[in-house]
Amino acid sequence: MPVLDEARRIAASLTRVCDLDGFDERIVVDGGSRDDTVALASAFAGVEVIDAPRGRGPQQNAGAARARGDALLFLHADVELPPNAADVVRRTLARPGVVAGAFRTWTVPDGGGSRWPGPLLHLADVRSRYSRVPYGDQALFVRREVFDAVGGFPAQPLMEDLELSRRLRRVGRIAVAKERVRVSGRRFQHAPVRQTVLVNVFPLLYAAGVSPERLVRWYGSPR
Repeated sequence: MPVLDEARRIAASLTRVCDLDGFDERIVVDGGSRDDTVALASAFAGVEVIDAPRGRGPQQNAGAARARGDALLFLHADVELPPNAADVVRRTLARPGVVAGAFRTWTVPDGGGSRWPGPLLHLADVRSRYSRVPYGDQALFVRREVFDAVGGFPAQPLMEDLELSRRLRRVGRIAVAKERVRVSGRRFQHAPVRQTVLVNVFPLLYAAGVSPERLVRWYGSPR
């Protein structure tokens, strides 16, 4: 779990994660939080907290390097796994030709920010049902040896999840499970237009060859 200044939600997020059966390791990777994120995460028995350079790509690579299992699941702090998540991972990765998987999403309102978007929050959920290239908010999971073989997450400031998915698709199939993760709608509620551009327009620009460095200059920091 890559985190940065998540003191408001980290305790609830880790409580849910620690209540799940079937996961051998729970690793939080902090990217330089200035609030109480590290202290709160460190209070959880069975949770390892490490530091890494800021950025979801470097942080998730650091967590993968620390993990010892043969399957990796990357979870954002504002995403909630279903109760049977570990079974979904095992069942999905056991399918012939599948090297990675992800969940569908169900975006829910979060405290703060504008409430007017309402049903528009679920536009991203439609994407999770039909896209063959999962986003990071879908709790991507992958066979360890395949993750290492494709070089892990790329060292880029934006679209690191899409680039990893593209690399994985070159070596095998990514299966999207019917089970859903609950995703906080906080970013969309706070800045609906900005988040809509990020989710719907920037992936098209990236696929067309616009560099992530240029995209992040246009968009600003994604964290």
